Amino acid sequence: MNTAAATAIPRAQYVKEVGLISVGHGLTHWYPATFYLLLPLIGKELGLTYTQIGFILTVQHVVGAIANLPGGAVVDAYGKKGYLLTLALFWIGMPYAVMSMAHSYWVLLVCMALVGIGNNIWHPAAIPMLAYRYPDRKGFVLSVHGMFGNLGEALAPLVIGALLTWYSWRTVVVMNVVPGVAMATMILILLGALSAAKDSHADDINAKAAQPWSARQYIADVVSLLRNKALMLVSVSAMVRSVTQSGILTFLPLYLAYELGYNPFLVGVCMAVLQIAGFAASPVAGHLSDKWGRRRVVMSSMVLTGVTIIGMIVAGNSVWFVVFVGLVGSFLYAMRSVLQAWAVECTPRHLAGTGVAVQFSVTAIGSSMAPAMFGMIADARGIFATFYVMAATIIVGNLLVIFVPGGDRARKTQ
Repeated sequence: MNTAAATAIPRAQYVKEVGLISVGHGLTHWYPATFYLLLPLIGKELGLTYTQIGFILTVQHVVGAIANLPGGAVVDAYGKKGYLLTLALFWIGMPYAVMSMAHSYWVLLVCMALVGIGNNIWHPAAIPMLAYRYPDRKGFVLSVHGMFGNLGEALAPLVIGALLTWYSWRTVVVMNVVPGVAMATMILILLGALSAAKDSHADDINAKAAQPWSARQYIADVVSLLRNKALMLVSVSAMVRSVTQSGILTFLPLYLAYELGYNPFLVGVCMAVLQIAGFAASPVAGHLSDKWGRRRVVMSSMVLTGVTIIGMIVAGNSVWFVVFVGLVGSFLYAMRSVLQAWAVECTPRHLAGTGVAVQFSVTAIGSSMAPAMFGMIADARGIFATFYVMAATIIVGNLLVIFVPGGDRARKTQ
């Protein structure tokens, strides 16, 4: 890879591209973070069990897993990624407005299914484009992209928690559509025609990418990715991380609201602490992975995540509980962008979008299993038992990372 080509991109253009895409990514996480905060209120209003609440998130992730590979095909076949980012952001936000009119459990399930589709167009478009436009800073740039995801998840609980002290949750979800529509419009105007594959500054034009798209060839390429040992092991490692993340995001608000009696604003503060810690840790982890290698950062983050979850449980209803929540956020989110950068490095360039889609499909399997699985554990054994299972899962899952080829030192060339 010619790194000089990447560094030749003017600083103003670099800031605009990375900034707008990262802020847009923040909003794709803002909306799910809003929903996690609303879950206790929706659950009480509709009289839902823990299992039913978990199943809502399971539906979102299952549909996302199914939609990932077609989404990757669209991304690899369509050059102008900016338009796809606009479509994805709009698609993620609008179902929440429809949710404001829902009085049925089944309508909620349909809305979350639609969210799952939109979210899985964004990542296959954004992640490879950033990675290949800035190959010598891949881990860092993707960590900035991930950092704004954490920022969206951190600000949403604070803002929505405050709004819920004044308005009903149905009014809040309608108000919440405005920032997504505004950001989608900005991306459309400023980045609509942006295409990593055709940009004159990036040395990422592959002969195969220029060929006419063929469904048969695409299926063959997907099969080749499924046989890619490195990509699949990285993806399964990401799945283990997602099981823990999905469990924390779903059941920490429920624990705070139901067991500790926190009001919506205090629940929002605790969830913000989780995300702010991840926001701070993400760029540090990305930089260190560029310098020291992906494996070292991922393995240490997984072990420390499990340990701090146990610390959170032991701390109970004390000030140390919030401290451990922050530590969980630091280590849990530190590895997300590193795993994404590692997956891109394991994937042929002309299938970059599909490679990300494969990783997110595998990840979505874990995310889809976790809420319903942990919901059944909570109903059967109590909500504390779910946190112990989360900690054990990510510590044991760390063993997979040992067998992933490569990742021991930074890779600046492809």
